[in-house]
Amino acid sequence: MKRIMLITCFIHASCAFAQPSIGELLQLHDSIVQISVELENGNVGTGTGVVIDKEYVVTNCHVLANGKGANVAKYGDGFKPIALKADWKHDLCALKFDGLPFKSVPMRDTASLEIEEEVFSIGYPNGNNVPQPSYGSIKAKYPFDGGLIIRSDAAFSLGSSGGALFDQKFNLIGITSFKSPGPQGFFYSLPVEWIKQLIETKELLTLDTNERPFWALPYAQQPYFMQVVIPYQNHEWQNLAQIALAWRDSEPNSSDAWYFLGVSALGLNQLMEAKTDFAKALNLNPRHLDVLMKTAEIAFKEKDIARLDQLKASIEPLDHYASDELSLKISALKQQNDSSH
Repeated sequence: MKRIMLITCFIHASCAFAQPSIGELLQLHDSIVQISVELENGNVGTGTGVVIDKEYVVTNCHVLANGKGANVAKYGDGFKPIALKADWKHDLCALKFDGLPFKSVPMRDTASLEIEEEVFSIGYPNGNNVPQPSYGSIKAKYPFDGGLIIRSDAAFSLGSSGGALFDQKFNLIGITSFKSPGPQGFFYSLPVEWIKQLIETKELLTLDTNERPFWALPYAQQPYFMQVVIPYQNHEWQNLAQIALAWRDSEPNSSDAWYFLGVSALGLNQLMEAKTDFAKALNLNPRHLDVLMKTAEIAFKEKDIARLDQLKASIEPLDHYASDELSLKISALKQQNDSSH
């Protein structure tokens, strides 16, 4: 539980679009604080917190859980909290203070976010006293316990948790919290709706807990959007199909459930089933870039240039780089077809 996420700056293709500059991000530094926690073994754990008003700093509960004490540091000054509000299951905690001389951030509801909307996160890398950015876009939103878990490719790894996920207008949209294992980044943030609910709960005077966050439960008890990742990355198509089927039956309007079902069918060389599943996913979410790219993969197999041109038009406003790469492949296919006639 003391394994804390590190926010690092991984530059993605989307960084080249409208992401804010380092200079523009300076105005947010006053709202992102470093949290230190005294652990039972005498060591000190660190994490990130976000100032949401003069009284509260929000962070991940796993940063604080079972610590002997915590404090917030900024610009060389330390601040001791007077109480805690904790939602251990959802891994969201708020440290309460008599008052903080820092600027709070505005919040934007998760429901208003668009898939592939550009976002960025800010947090404290381990041993770094300056908050660092990471850039990406929203890849999915998953309904869970009355909120929407955000999956983005604004990357982070071990070392810092409780950082802020922002939209392009510097609204707080999530708290960066956990990632799925494996080489491909699946990075998840907790919704601001849970922050609002948390502030209405009772105050605590201890960091002690026996409760684990939902994402740290045994594999079979995790949400389907987490269960699919390992078989997907390991190309275990039959296992992926079983999980995706259960997910689809549980949430028939989840575009990602249909997407992973299509991926498993494609991996099993069931092209017709894959096309049907991807079409359903696109119907539910026309901005699903991964579905569009997988559909293009099938269109290349079938040498369907008309369909490829349609897909390119849909991909272009979402990812210029992917669209340009697709254009080159379409041109090559057209030349191949011309030379064969």
